[in-house]
Amino acid sequence: MDEQPKKTKKSVSRRVFLQQIGGGAAGVSVATRIFGAERAGAFAAAADVELSAVREITLTINGKKTILEAAADETLLGVLRERLGLTGAKRVCDRGECGGCTVILNGRAVYACQMLALQADGAEILTVEGLASGEKLHPVQQAFIDHDGYQCGYCTPGFIMAAVALLQKNPRPSAEEIVTGMSGNICRCGNYQRIQAAVAGAAEAMSRVEPSARHSPMDLAMGEYGGSRPPGQSPGPRPPKRG
Repeated sequence: MDEQPKKTKKSVSRRVFLQQIGGGAAGVSVATRIFGAERAGAFAAAADVELSAVREITLTINGKKTILEAAADETLLGVLRERLGLTGAKRVCDRGECGGCTVILNGRAVYACQMLALQADGAEILTVEGLASGEKLHPVQQAFIDHDGYQCGYCTPGFIMAAVALLQKNPRPSAEEIVTGMSGNICRCGNYQRIQAAVAGAAEAMSRVEPSARHSPMDLAMGEYGGSRPPGQSPGPRPPKRG
């Protein structure tokens, strides 16, 4: 019997893979229009990593700097939950539709299930575990308790992080703005009215903080109410917004 020739394993980059399925060029083009050339270039660099590659990355999570090796196909959500034990961000839909995995990355709410860990290299990340300062809850956390802004509780961490991000950007949102700000998250228990009341209550509580004590939006979350970043420190480059 003739011996079959051995197959040679080919190394395929993420960019080549995406181009082969017709998404590479379109993805880079869209990223350029949305995020600008500089940020789109960072995503393009991540796309050039071989699918089997492992790279060392640095993440500052809840004020603590962490250095670890991440594979090219690992999501930020996977690293947070499975590698670092930060399970507040939930794996629910795993396709960027429900908001259960919401974290704040460089000041913006993102779906952790839709971001590669390599794309988060050098970023400052705030998870629900980093909101409280010791026994003192963040005003948004306290408001969700006071207004019964939860039922089963599984989606609650994502809603809390989305609310924190909203109030960083808009400290006194209208009822309509709260609905819009929470629209990227799904509560399968249908507790939306109480969630909206909780966000409004948190906005009222945070408005009582003296203006002179406020710094950047990220400082309100990480300095006044939790985390350890000194006031005024730059949060770094901006990440992609949630879809």
